[in-house]
Amino acid sequence: MFSFTRRQLVVRLASALSLVVLGAGIDRFVLAQATPIKRTVLLTTDEPGSKTHEAVMAVAEVSAGGSSGRHRHPGIEIGYVLEGSVRVEHEGRPAVVLKAGDSFKNDGVHNVTSADAPAKILAIYMVEKGKPLVEAVK
Repeated sequence: MFSFTRRQLVVRLASALSLVVLGAGIDRFVLAQATPIKRTVLLTTDEPGSKTHEAVMAVAEVSAGGSSGRHRHPGIEIGYVLEGSVRVEHEGRPAVVLKAGDSFKNDGVHNVTSADAPAKILAIYMVEKGKPLVEAVK
């Protein structure tokens, strides 16, 4: 069995606690860096003629140099770039750069990256009710 003096035990416990606190701080920092898109839902309403889908209107703000990561929506997204520009990459299609005034449709897996300045997008999602608006894809 291990034999520690009281002082050694206190030092070891304090060290372990410090590592846990440091790890939690690093985890929060990484999570903050991993969410460069802020979506603000403006309106949600039932889609006429459908019992399974709804329309969600939101403003998506992409931080300067930020990337959404590969993701999809449980339906489609149509949108309009209000400010800045973004590069949109779809699986199996060439990437496109969209600037303020451009409109688009996202279906399937895609990734959005802003340039050196923030971008703002008005997005309408036609999605299945009860599912998360965004699903990360590895």
